Amino acid sequence: MEETITTDASEPVVTAAPVSKKDERRKWYVIHTYSGYENKVKANLERRIHSMNMSEKIFRVLVPMEDEVEFKDGKRKITPKKVFPGYVLVEMDMDDQSWYVVRNTSGVTGFVGSPGSGEKPVPLQEKEVKTILKQMGIETPKLKIDFAKGDRVKVTSGPFFDFTGIVDEIQPEKEKVRALISIFGRETPVELEFYQIEKV
Repeated sequence: MEETITTDASEPVVTAAPVSKKDERRKWYVIHTYSGYENKVKANLERRIHSMNMSEKIFRVLVPMEDEVEFKDGKRKITPKKVFPGYVLVEMDMDDQSWYVVRNTSGVTGFVGSPGSGEKPVPLQEKEVKTILKQMGIETPKLKIDFAKGDRVKVTSGPFFDFTGIVDEIQPEKEKVRALISIFGRETPVELEFYQIEKV
């Protein structure tokens, strides 16, 4: 809730409603781990939070993931990919106790943004957190495109099966490419689906 205060210059000044101490201290931090061990670290930390009764201080542990669409053997496949390999996000109320629990979890090599040895790390900015959370849940899967304009590709299905051509234009939003294919000695622009071609 916001309240408006009027000053002598009769300009309204908006003051934010008081934020509870707990919410103010609840911030996101980044911990570093060995690449490939992110999920193991998440599980280890969640176990420690439970066994050490730290759920009032350490709230959420996330391994940022996003869905990536790739085309393999003519099939559209969605695979989850780590956005930041080697990093895990932790939402916590930073104090000596919570720092100790996270820092001494098996697989954690340290906090990112720590000014010096033994010093408290710098939390992520609100806008950075929003971007990451949005990327994890709301955004459409990111396409993995293995070819670029000018690349030679081979058609793997459809009426132009086994023809080769040069990529002229990529349309990621439609999941299509326009390729110049030599038909009867003439280069002809042909629109193809991503799954119908592979790089030569």
